[in-house]
Amino acid sequence: MKNTLGSSVCVTLFGESHGAEIGAVLDGMAPGIPVEEDFIARQLEKRRPAGKISTARREADPFRIVSGVFEGKTTGTPITILIPNGDTRSGDYTRGPVRPGHADYTAAMKYHGYEDYRGGGHFSGRITAALTAAGAIALTALAGKGIRIGTHIARCAGIADRPFSETEREIDTLNGMNFAVLDEEKGEEMRRAIEKAAAEKDSVGGVLETAVCGVPAGVGEPWFDTLESLLGHGLLAIPGVKGVEFGDGFAMAGKRGSEMNDSFALEDGRVVTRTNHNGGINGGISNGMTILFRCAVKPTPSIGLKQDTVNLREGREEELTLGGRHDPAIVHRARVVADSVTALVLCDALAARYGTDWLRKEE
Repeated sequence: MKNTLGSSVCVTLFGESHGAEIGAVLDGMAPGIPVEEDFIARQLEKRRPAGKISTARREADPFRIVSGVFEGKTTGTPITILIPNGDTRSGDYTRGPVRPGHADYTAAMKYHGYEDYRGGGHFSGRITAALTAAGAIALTALAGKGIRIGTHIARCAGIADRPFSETEREIDTLNGMNFAVLDEEKGEEMRRAIEKAAAEKDSVGGVLETAVCGVPAGVGEPWFDTLESLLGHGLLAIPGVKGVEFGDGFAMAGKRGSEMNDSFALEDGRVVTRTNHNGGINGGISNGMTILFRCAVKPTPSIGLKQDTVNLREGREEELTLGGRHDPAIVHRARVVADSVTALVLCDALAARYGTDWLRKEE
């Protein structure tokens, strides 16, 4: 299932950037989960472009839920969400020259030239709107079980936000922000750096840091379905994400075991760790502490500077200068997508561990 993520709780994505509609089918979600359309709309708002730091393409995202929800709650059958595309300018795209850093060339090789090339087609970040809508339902299910997720822009254009410290309180704060940072002064510096890149017809990348509180110990499988591998599978599917690290990640390679081992202790009769260098996961299984990971987001490949490329239709090298509307950074918009994917993966892992009905809040 090439466009499906998950095993017990699955999400399938469909549609193209300039097609009539995009959408998602969420299957396996427990019955009785509240579906709050106002919350879905707020999540989509976080992904929506705004101001000089984003593309000028504006989509209102008037989503429709056409199956799987009755009287405001999930029925347990597949949930289908449709989102129309409206603000498209397909004339900005031509078949032939492939855009560096995009999937134009690889899509042409896979689909033999039959792919919809406009705006990146099925490979476009536009499709993450559907992923965000489905993720909102998963986030609600997890919140009902006391599991909360929050992401901030840890770095952008070389500017670093401060790390998590009072994680549970900070998750609440971040989830109320469109430009999610813990230090608002650093956030303003990031905005200025993005605007500067845009003025120079270039782009910047960044790092997202996600914290998950409330996942019980014992979730995940050894070896091939570890919690890290399940999360990595989903997170690396987000357009522009090129790396994922858990806990202290690559920094652990330069340390000693005495520095990186998380000592165990008892706190009110509960097993805890005094530090969290391993990001809440040991042996691929959650240990009950905060799950912490970071995603590296590359600079947006669509830039206004001249680039060398190949025209596949004419079989020659040429220079390419992109027109159209593009994001000088996507890290701030990808933040809510990371939350959504994390929620979907965790719903799947928890359903595999405890059964699908575990996600339903007891009344």
